Amino acid sequence: MKPLADYLRRYPEVSVEWRLNDRLPDFAAEDVDCAIRVGTVNDPSVVALLIAEVPRIVVAAPGLVTARRPLDPDELVSLPWLALSTFYQREVRLRHEADGQEKAFAIAPRLATDSLYALRRAALDGLGAAIVSAWLVTDDLSNGRLVHLAPAWRAAPLPMYLIYPASRLQPRRLRTFIDIVRESMPRDETGPQRL
Repeated sequence: MKPLADYLRRYPEVSVEWRLNDRLPDFAAEDVDCAIRVGTVNDPSVVALLIAEVPRIVVAAPGLVTARRPLDPDELVSLPWLALSTFYQREVRLRHEADGQEKAFAIAPRLATDSLYALRRAALDGLGAAIVSAWLVTDDLSNGRLVHLAPAWRAAPLPMYLIYPASRLQPRRLRTFIDIVRESMPRDETGPQRL
């Protein structure tokens, strides 16, 4: 929301309709200038600007695990699992942050959902371990409602794109919004910002 708030402050004469859903819009039919999408973009009719990467971590309710120490991926296999069906369903792949070692194991989720918020709620309710976007559970982790099960291991980050229809003529409002998004998402030498 920060880039949008900056945009609206700079251009008070502009109004925005902000829609939240998990599908790619029909830009022309729905009169949509741009969209922000987490995950891959395979549509050749759109321009996709990588603006950030979303780190993903393994979490669970404290009562789900008896160990009071970080777990290894081999120990995660026996836990009940929840799945975010848009990004993982039958397999968990984790990478060690320090040495790049990868581990993968099969899961049979107790619950699969396409909603990140439903996944978080199910994890909070103790229904299973889940891979979630780190930003979503920051407060839950700091308040002890969830525990980060394998802090040295992460799932592959998800790319976040600003997408818009490929066209030679872009409305000025779109060009200025793209500029503000680029300004607000600092990059370092290794690539896009990790949220």
